[in-house]
Amino acid sequence: QLGAAVDDARASGALRTPTPERPWHVLDLGCGNAYLTFAAYAYLHGVRDLPVRMLGIDVKRQAREHNTRVAERLGWSEAMTFAQAEIDDAEIEVAPDIVLALHACDTATDDALATAVRRKAPLILAAPCCQHDLQAQLRSAPPPEPYGLVMRHGILRERLADVLTDGLRAAILRMVGYRVDVVEFVESAHTPRNLLIRAVRTGAEPSPQARQGYRAMIDAWGVRPALDALLEVS
Repeated sequence: QLGAAVDDARASGALRTPTPERPWHVLDLGCGNAYLTFAAYAYLHGVRDLPVRMLGIDVKRQAREHNTRVAERLGWSEAMTFAQAEIDDAEIEVAPDIVLALHACDTATDDALATAVRRKAPLILAAPCCQHDLQAQLRSAPPPEPYGLVMRHGILRERLADVLTDGLRAAILRMVGYRVDVVEFVESAHTPRNLLIRAVRTGAEPSPQARQGYRAMIDAWGVRPALDALLEVS
């Protein structure tokens, strides 16, 4: 998925060609033990021979210390930096070309998406996880008819909240100038958290129909997504 997304973003003109003087800056938000950070660097630099610099950010000190040691052992420390910070408090000195977020829990995914949007990242790849925020909102508001038949069951309410969360995230990204696809990036046999939000910046203004459709959806369900609150699109 990373290779296909990079090729697509380059073909559309959203993502510039990197050079040794101006490498791509790849930002991994909520990186944890940085499996994705290391894999992305190994692919982009080792397989595709592209000049890149990686910055991984996580709230845990243990993650920063562990990831820094691994980068040193691999001989990659000049190209990889790790920092301890909340996503929305992180000091990001260079505008990112690619923003990654793998299973940042609940609204941490929204923090990552908002950070990417504010910095006008050309390419965003986010795999959401644990969408509790909208689940809580749905419990406190009556569902639109006839969805009460579904919402009375906890497991179905949870799954519907997951779909609504990611569908609304995609709609918000479209309204702030991104072309968005929601795809399966690994088979469900490996993890049920296998959706990927893939967004390429176009800078296009949203159509009135897009705004009306989004407004109708959140009004019908009586919710306000965290990403909306962060970017103030409604």
